[in-house]
Amino acid sequence: MGTPLNLTSNIFFFIFTLTIFFVAYTFPRLQPKQTNLVFYVHDHFTGELSTAATVAGKCGPASNILHFGTVAVVDDPVTVGPSDDSKLIGRAQGIYVNSQLDGKGLYMVFSVIFTNGKFKGSSLEIQGSDIFTMKEREFGVVSGTGYFRFVKGYGIMETVFMDIASLMATLKLNVTVKHY
Repeated sequence: MGTPLNLTSNIFFFIFTLTIFFVAYTFPRLQPKQTNLVFYVHDHFTGELSTAATVAGKCGPASNILHFGTVAVVDDPVTVGPSDDSKLIGRAQGIYVNSQLDGKGLYMVFSVIFTNGKFKGSSLEIQGSDIFTMKEREFGVVSGTGYFRFVKGYGIMETVFMDIASLMATLKLNVTVKHY
């Protein structure tokens, strides 16, 4: 036989549960926004305007990024178009590690930091594999700041221009992210 305390506790629990369900199902939920971006990253390991440098590898800092085990740092310009003189909208700053035994694949971790335009002051954190011999490859967008707070998404990277001899490339990044 139930005591008055148990009966009161059961009624309270029932009313509390109903209230939680009511709140959970009647208040509108925030729907994430989707943003699609296309921009270009200009990677130059050589030349007067070099934006990337190897810092470690089998031969030390003199290692070539095309050799397994080589680590490079980058501070590449990000533009709205594929030409070097296209409008600058930010920088891609981070690290590449050649992580494929045949030397044809990089592991990349970098931030796209927007310095001009609608997203000025915001950034996207990009991570993934870059098998640069493929025309298109996919990567993850794992975080962001500013406009892109709480972001998650993906991107497709396409090589627009590559000169293996001089270690220069232009990459088109087509990014889709969801954020609040």
